[in-house]
Amino acid sequence: MAAAEREVHIEVRDLTMAFGSNVIQRELSFPVYRGDIFVIMGGSGCGKSTLLKHMLGLLEPAAGEILFSGTSFTHASASARDVMRRSWGITYQSGGLFGAMTLEENVGLPLQLYTDYTATQIKDVVRYKLSLVGLGGFESYYPAEISGGMNKRAALARAIALDPQILFFDEPSAGLDPISSRLLDDLILQLTESIGATVVMVTHELPSIFAIANNSVYLDASTRTMIGYGDPKQLREQSEEAVVRQFLTRSAAAAGEAE
Repeated sequence: MAAAEREVHIEVRDLTMAFGSNVIQRELSFPVYRGDIFVIMGGSGCGKSTLLKHMLGLLEPAAGEILFSGTSFTHASASARDVMRRSWGITYQSGGLFGAMTLEENVGLPLQLYTDYTATQIKDVVRYKLSLVGLGGFESYYPAEISGGMNKRAALARAIALDPQILFFDEPSAGLDPISSRLLDDLILQLTESIGATVVMVTHELPSIFAIANNSVYLDASTRTMIGYGDPKQLREQSEEAVVRQFLTRSAAAAGEAE
């Protein structure tokens, strides 16, 4: 489907990010289409995580705005923002599970907070979501009792508990070995296809970028603006910016240093 025919799910419009007088990135403008697996890319210190925090409303822009389905999140009231956030699922680099809660309690928390489900209904949904990520039977385990990869999958189960329209990931493969990382990539791809979610993720892992992403933006630290947008595979071959091509063709060793 041509881009002109696709629905814009998220729009970053003339966004400038700054801490006081220190501008991190300026005049960012790009769409994220419904159903995209969209990656925020760039070298160390370019502002990838800062952009993600702006999209989540954790930081406010110096200028510009971010829109979801045509509605400005930046200029929305606190109550309107809360409504928008209920259609999101978020996982953090650490996984973000509560250590004193079982996996069942962790995954069930959003259902307790945002639905009128009974305890039995919540238990049924939690078991289903954990089974989707390959953790059926682990409901009573605590995060400290399972591996790092299993923690990532449990966090993903919690992120999809409310069948979100948008999933945000911050370095989902961080700390995982290559096999676990690829399994997580496959799981993200399967789940997003099954629930029809749009994905926005920060990652420096080239295998993940090329395995699952179909759209991206490249933030440049030196010019402090975006210098690439589109399918990472096409950018790797066709970008007019040498720094973008170099980033996308760097060695595995260099990839580990990109953050």
